[in-house]
Amino acid sequence: MKLKCVISFRGTAYCGWQVQKNGKSVQQTLQDASEKLFGFRPDVTGCSRTDSGVHAKYYVCTFSPADGMTVPAEKVPTALNVFLPDDISVLSCERVDDSFHPRYSAKGKEYTYLILNRPERDPFLSGLALHYKRPLNVEKMRECAFPILGKHDFTSFMAKGSDIEDAVRTVSSLAVQKEGELVSIKIAADGFLYNMVRIIVGTLIEASEGRFDREDVERIIASRDRTLAGHTAKEYGLYLTGVYY
Repeated sequence: MKLKCVISFRGTAYCGWQVQKNGKSVQQTLQDASEKLFGFRPDVTGCSRTDSGVHAKYYVCTFSPADGMTVPAEKVPTALNVFLPDDISVLSCERVDDSFHPRYSAKGKEYTYLILNRPERDPFLSGLALHYKRPLNVEKMRECAFPILGKHDFTSFMAKGSDIEDAVRTVSSLAVQKEGELVSIKIAADGFLYNMVRIIVGTLIEASEGRFDREDVERIIASRDRTLAGHTAKEYGLYLTGVYY
């Protein structure tokens, strides 16, 4: 049996989920804490790679407990959080079958991108939301989001240099909401390409500015040409908010 943990983290201080030589990662920090708690260093497997500065409100990972481990699964969050920094928290833990894989067993994921839309910056949202000074046309963004729904080849919304051969994904929902000075873009799909959400966000922001209309977005998708889509939005506004199994 494996232990399946749901965690949340603020990615500001980390180079992403994956262990890397050039900086501290969330995965490494979890391994360090697990070693202190359990007395061995487990291999922790995550549901997704995240870029430096990207956050997660709902992230799934697994590791195999050592033989004879006596800590009940439901006690793991409280125990493990003692050894974790304040910007990472284990929310829940349960035992799952060895066949479960946090990434390959997932049927879909949900991301949310946050934008602070006002002229003045907010120090309490620094590193947690994109600060966009000019007023955003939310209705225009919604209109241009509509063609993105459904099953498409999303090569135009994939970072250059990606080695993915099959860029077909199905976007099941895409909502642009405004509450006060915060604009959120929530997108769910059966899978995401590298930087896909951030490029979609950049394209919708440029649509708000008048660069794109709905027909342009349809042509961008059909072209499978990254150079025709909008810019890649900053990483720190992005949150993983759901994983579906």
